[in-house]
Amino acid sequence: MSDWTTLVAAEDLAAQLGRDDLVVIDARAALADPGSGEAAYQTAHIPGARYAHLDRDLSDHRKRNAGRHPWPDAADFTAALRRWGVSPGDQVVAYDHGDGALAAARLWFLLRALGHRRVAVLDGGWQRWTALGLPTDAVVPTPQPSQYQAEFDRHRLFDADAVRAHVDAGGLLIDARAAERYRGQTEPLDRVAGHVPGARNHPYAQNLRDGRFKPADELAQDFAQTLGAQPAHNTVVMCGSGVTACHHLLAMEHAGLQGAGLFTGSWSGWIDDPSRPVATGEE
Repeated sequence: MSDWTTLVAAEDLAAQLGRDDLVVIDARAALADPGSGEAAYQTAHIPGARYAHLDRDLSDHRKRNAGRHPWPDAADFTAALRRWGVSPGDQVVAYDHGDGALAAARLWFLLRALGHRRVAVLDGGWQRWTALGLPTDAVVPTPQPSQYQAEFDRHRLFDADAVRAHVDAGGLLIDARAAERYRGQTEPLDRVAGHVPGARNHPYAQNLRDGRFKPADELAQDFAQTLGAQPAHNTVVMCGSGVTACHHLLAMEHAGLQGAGLFTGSWSGWIDDPSRPVATGEE
């Protein structure tokens, strides 16, 4: 089996189901209905898939002033990996409803930030899997617990103070939210509308075509327009709460643009302190 490190096609995953070193994780989630993803998993999922809950497993809501989906500590996340039976050398594939925009990309970057290389997102997700008539079942597996000890690469994780220093030093901050949220024209989730001063807007939906990621060369061209002269490793991405921003990290790596960081609290973390400046309108 080839190593999958960014995206994997449904047909390729289907051909490898049942391998001892393959762990599939269902990360379906909906912000408006936090229990719906797990309920859908209980009804049907890719055979053998474990379930990762966005709020319970991929966030730490005990933390304050860290945005709507606070980044978990490595000890808690690796405990979840052990529970799912993930070992450091395993090939992990995460999927969500369709486009990787929510928890699948978040899970991908959580693992990548631990140094786990063989992790990918199912391109097209559950929607494409079922559209192709690929196998599903409702059996909830009971994996053998594994051993997993690792720490996050803190150089790729930025809090609000680090983001302010990054922008002040000339680094690039990319906001993955829709343009109207970036401009402050509407804000459906957070109490303040607008964006971090100095951020450039590049909506994550631009990474997609018909529910799947664009080819790598097209993604590279799209990001080149936003990056300008900045290298990817001097770039930080953000969104509303540090979830859909991971979609950019996945798309950039698929395009060969490696090393960007994540503003973990993102917009919801930025506005936790009302003294921080807010910009509206275009860049």
